[in-house]
Amino acid sequence: MKRKLAPSLIALTIGLLSGLSAAHADFWSDAGAKFKGVTLHGVTESTPPSNYVKDVLAKQFEEKTGIKVELETTSWDQMYDKAIKDMEAKTGIYDMVYIEQDIVYAYLQRNFLTDITKTLADKPELKAPEFDEANFTTFADYFRGTDNHLFGVPMEAFIKVYLYRKDLFDDPKIQEAFKAKTGKDLAPAKTHEDYTQIAEFFTEWGKENGGQLWGTTSQAHTGHPASWYEYVESVAPTFGVYNWGINADDNYGASVEHGGTMNSDKAKAALKYFLHLRDIAPPESAASTWSEVATTFAAGRAAQGLVYGENAAWIASDQSKSKVVGKVGIALPPLSDGVMADAESGKGYIGYYDGGAFGVPVTAKNQEAALLFLQFIGQNSVQPDWAVAAPRITNTATYDDPKVKEMDTTLGGYYTMLKNDGKLFAGAPKYPFHAQVRETVAPIFYRILTGEVGPDEGLDEMAAATEEELTNLGYRK
Repeated sequence: MKRKLAPSLIALTIGLLSGLSAAHADFWSDAGAKFKGVTLHGVTESTPPSNYVKDVLAKQFEEKTGIKVELETTSWDQMYDKAIKDMEAKTGIYDMVYIEQDIVYAYLQRNFLTDITKTLADKPELKAPEFDEANFTTFADYFRGTDNHLFGVPMEAFIKVYLYRKDLFDDPKIQEAFKAKTGKDLAPAKTHEDYTQIAEFFTEWGKENGGQLWGTTSQAHTGHPASWYEYVESVAPTFGVYNWGINADDNYGASVEHGGTMNSDKAKAALKYFLHLRDIAPPESAASTWSEVATTFAAGRAAQGLVYGENAAWIASDQSKSKVVGKVGIALPPLSDGVMADAESGKGYIGYYDGGAFGVPVTAKNQEAALLFLQFIGQNSVQPDWAVAAPRITNTATYDDPKVKEMDTTLGGYYTMLKNDGKLFAGAPKYPFHAQVRETVAPIFYRILTGEVGPDEGLDEMAAATEEELTNLGYRK
């Protein structure tokens, strides 16, 4: 038998629930009151996810807290330069800095960042009701230090995927021509041989049909680290060369002679594959970074290519920027034998899982207010619209939102791939010497791209230079 609640008890219950709801709703205004007049300054790379933070989330945060946020969006290299110089000089210009997944280990080693987990535990009055580290996907683990403490709130996470033009691949005339030329059915490539054959076919097809279509994109800038990243993070792993070819378990050897794979036969095959595709890609490829590759594909100038997932949404859905809306297919990168097995076992990976977080420098002048902002952008409630505007998912619950599921269909299953196959991809290795090695070997890589040195000799030189640098830094004994 159910007992009826007395009217007074019902009123009391409603009052308590209303009070709790009001307390939850007023957290941001209450927490922001003590920071009246504060303006937070941040720096980040100009990307779709960052621009959403600047244009949308910063304004929402200001409306709720009264705290103004000025987020400087700039080029990748300028973003790093400004953030690092500020933290090194302890000038406190920035209250928030973008931390890319690959540089966080160097920042942690140098004690640049505020321990978010500890600070919120020590100052519970700063802890937002809806912020919970357990809400993040495992990508957040890249931004944890000792004791599993969080040093950055993830704001973007995406994989580098194989995009292809469905309209071209499904065209009966093109299918017939491809079959006649190769003896194969035209379909997204599974192997490097398949990819090369498709690229060569479409570059030739483009010449014969107007001259504005090539078989592949290529991120092959001759003076920007984007080309080196393309090779070591996206191409070499698909041949079975992992962690840049450096063997951290064997005295950080890079050369085959010392237990590494940087100049191995697989690495040399991967580099020659990369160079050949560069040679049959659109002419702008020699000046293309990650941004220009996306622009090239969106302009309809390539039949296929490896493209950072952060650009997938606008390429597939924004008619004001893309000429291939409704024509984009998505697949996993082509692989050599054994690579998928390595990825599934955890021995290797099939491509790059990229992304970043916002951290608070220990030198920031407005640490507490900045931590409020980081919690604000880390809430589950702000994620769906962000994920639709820019294809990034950092919170597990975002996958189940109806808006995101609808966008997943528009993107040809990109979010489904991120959720189900993201484990096959990996971020950059946990090297605190990331920047030092990059700056050591990238100039050699540029000389390979310009033809000043051959690919085999260039990789030998890169391996030797890496080992010398790691010896100087004290990693090789």
